[in-house]
Amino acid sequence: MIIIGAGGMGRTMYDMARESIGYGTQYDIRGFIDDNVAALDNFANYPPIIAPIQGYQPQEDEVFVCSIGGTSRQKCMEEIVVRGGKFLTMIHATARLGTNVQIGEGTIVGAFTSIGADAKVGKYNLIQSYTVVGHDSVIGNWNRIDTHVTLVGGTIVQDGTDIHTSAMISHNVTIESHSRVAACSFVIRRVKEGTTVMGNPAKKLM
Repeated sequence: MIIIGAGGMGRTMYDMARESIGYGTQYDIRGFIDDNVAALDNFANYPPIIAPIQGYQPQEDEVFVCSIGGTSRQKCMEEIVVRGGKFLTMIHATARLGTNVQIGEGTIVGAFTSIGADAKVGKYNLIQSYTVVGHDSVIGNWNRIDTHVTLVGGTIVQDGTDIHTSAMISHNVTIESHSRVAACSFVIRRVKEGTTVMGNPAKKLM
């Protein structure tokens, strides 16, 4: 396995990968790729930075996880996919997955996260630690869902959203594509595409 990005989140991803289902049996960690090849110079006990991200050609036996956030995340991952790279679906050993849960390729599920019965999670999502995804929720692709978020049952999250720390999305609410939910917000109604909401109850900012 190759970790994309060797910053703070990349180092965190290294620890998480060693605690996830399949480590040591389905995959080992080869190292990082990062355009800053000196990113680990002041840090001990990590595998090496193998090469820059730019132009990296995936090898046949490699799988990837991406630690990069923000607007560059999808672009960076798509560059690897276009070159034939595959992304690991990485699920922390402490995560709880209910009956009939579906999780797509390249999605990361953090420590002590709970995904309820019959929820469907698409591709290339980052669902961080201590988050709750309720029963029958549907999550699309390319979403970032931070720690301690609660998606109550029946929530729909479309594509390319950011839902920040400790936000709560109420029952059957839809978060449309490319929208943002600020930290600690309580969302009780649909969030329109491309908008940002915050507060309790959450209101449109942009």
